[in-house]
Amino acid sequence: MAMTFSSHAQSCSSYSFSGNRVFSSCNDLPVLNSFIYYNYNSSTGNLQIAFRQTGVSSSSWVAWGINPSSTDMLGCQALVAYQQTNGTVRAYTSPVTSYTTQLQEGSLSFDVSGLSATYSNNEMIIFATIGLSGSSGTTLNQVWQQGPLSGNNPQAHSTTGANIQSKGTLNLVSGQTASAAGGNSKIKKKNIHGVLNAVSWGILMPLGAIIARYLKVFKSANPAWFYLHVSCQVSAYVVGVAGWGTGLKLGSESAGIQYNPHRNIGITLFCLATLQVFALLLRPKPDHKFRFYWNIYHHLVGYTVIILGVINIFKGFNILNPVEKWKNAYIGVIVALAFIAVLLEAYTWVVVLKRRKSESAGKPPHHINGANGARAEHV
Repeated sequence: MAMTFSSHAQSCSSYSFSGNRVFSSCNDLPVLNSFIYYNYNSSTGNLQIAFRQTGVSSSSWVAWGINPSSTDMLGCQALVAYQQTNGTVRAYTSPVTSYTTQLQEGSLSFDVSGLSATYSNNEMIIFATIGLSGSSGTTLNQVWQQGPLSGNNPQAHSTTGANIQSKGTLNLVSGQTASAAGGNSKIKKKNIHGVLNAVSWGILMPLGAIIARYLKVFKSANPAWFYLHVSCQVSAYVVGVAGWGTGLKLGSESAGIQYNPHRNIGITLFCLATLQVFALLLRPKPDHKFRFYWNIYHHLVGYTVIILGVINIFKGFNILNPVEKWKNAYIGVIVALAFIAVLLEAYTWVVVLKRRKSESAGKPPHHINGANGARAEHV
């Protein structure tokens, strides 16, 4: 499931600042309708910046920062701005020391002067001069963000889509920006995780159930339907375990970011599917007295896995926020499987009813047998 960056209606180079502010370099940042403008003096190490973000509501905060140690949010030295309830704009510095930060005001690890912000026409601009004389190199790890306000208090930003892609590097000399390599790697892992789980829990599992429910009605398909069913479900389990493992890896690499419903359903799916696989080893013979109860368990757990699997895939879509065509493609597959199941349900019922009628017609009525018996005895 490929991810896409949001596009900009304008380029940073076409924008003019009021107050005769001029910046020698600028870049269109890939997400959150954001732009960075700057002047860098290599002799003094001073970096004069303007961070601009469009499409910002009056109930949102924006932030731009530098992370001296990594490309992630934790450790970021941020400049924050938002419009207060009284209409004035507040701009301040905030060191991000935990994933549960409320963006409290505090001093940064470098000097900041001339910090101010403007807000008009749903556009926030943060101005500041940063002293980088104590830092090494001219490539910065930059992070930018947007989130909601509750009154005058910043709230947690979204942890999906663009809000987790808003980081990268900025080369002060060449003027080039790039998305963080680690971010791209994480996005790739998320896409792999999504594809594996969509194929296993969302396609192979329902397909295996359809095979078991409808093919076994036809005597000519026995025992081929059973082996097809087992092959399909075991393949789904193996692929699903790979997807589950990828999810665990992503979780360990994303401290402070949790998708509890998605994670909990995933754990439940893994446990139930594992029980199903091992239950095959305990499957009683068809004529065993416990086979009836085993069938109830097997069907109940199997259908539960399918339902939870489909639900969790759509939760995954909401987290990944992929191109709409991928979600539509999966919906098309599910609709097609459901349509096939409805057709087969109707057809197999016709087959079963005809078979029962034929078998009933082939047996002589009880009273005729009795008459025949009486005649035989008489003879």
